[in-house]
Amino acid sequence: MDKQISPQPGESLDHMDGSEYSPYRVFTADRWAKFRADTPLTLAEDEVDRLRSIDDPVDLDEVRRIYLSLSRLLYSHVEASRLLFEQRRKFLSVPDATKTPFIIGIAGSVAVGKSTTARILKELLARWSGKPKVDLITTDGFLHPNAVLRRDGLMERKGFPESYDVGTILKFLADIKAGRPNVKAPVYSHLIYDVIPDEHIEIDRPDILIFEGINVLQVRDLPEDGKIVPFVSDFFDFSIYIDAQEDLIHKWYVDRFMRLRDTAFTNPDSFFHRYAAVSEQTALAIANGLWENINLKNLKQNILPTRPRADLILQKGADHLTKQVALRKL
Repeated sequence: MDKQISPQPGESLDHMDGSEYSPYRVFTADRWAKFRADTPLTLAEDEVDRLRSIDDPVDLDEVRRIYLSLSRLLYSHVEASRLLFEQRRKFLSVPDATKTPFIIGIAGSVAVGKSTTARILKELLARWSGKPKVDLITTDGFLHPNAVLRRDGLMERKGFPESYDVGTILKFLADIKAGRPNVKAPVYSHLIYDVIPDEHIEIDRPDILIFEGINVLQVRDLPEDGKIVPFVSDFFDFSIYIDAQEDLIHKWYVDRFMRLRDTAFTNPDSFFHRYAAVSEQTALAIANGLWENINLKNLKQNILPTRPRADLILQKGADHLTKQVALRKL
């Protein structure tokens, strides 16, 4: 391609629309909002309050402006996938083929709003005609347990690609795509900052699965012998990357840390309980250190380079609300 997305978080996406070789079309938030057409608003304000993450200002206006159009687009892809499935079933003369779930991947930095986006889309998609069964899984549960990370010297690289059990992720997604019932996914506790031993949730043949995590669009080295090496994103039918400027994500991360210091961290069972007792100045220094030494490095080395692989990019502004949308051309 003549123009690639240069590796700078949150730069204007306008340049992506100015080249005949660009794979994306770019829309302002106001232009994007018009694509909702007659899509009804099925969420109430109190539901949005429940779905959004701490310090995330997403409200009903943002749902109307961005998420109704996005849910309409996604559901059109789901319907097209069903039609293609039926055509392929007839082509292959397979009378009893099982329709596989439509999988949506959501990627982006920590503190950029992935969880809120995933939860809102889950609720909106589940309320379309036909009431599709929509499930949501995050990659946190697929992290190696802290004991393994400590053993391998990876605690300071938690969230980096090597800290995940990629084999288990691939098996989970393969079982989902195969239409198997009651597929188990491990459970992660943000309170104890670790995978909960022997605890799982079961995903039972959803129509749509949303798979959210910072590195879900990550690729790996290709083998010289040409053997198949599946990527996590190979199982996705549609992928979304949530983007923002580096300094904004930094601020949102630190703000969230300081807010948690006065809430969740006060729980004696919290892995981060020790941070609740330190001074505000010390806490700020710790938050900034975690950002600089872990999260920023992960963003630049692993997360941001996957942005050009997304089907759609939501770019956020200083108010944490979407200002531009880039949609991959068909």
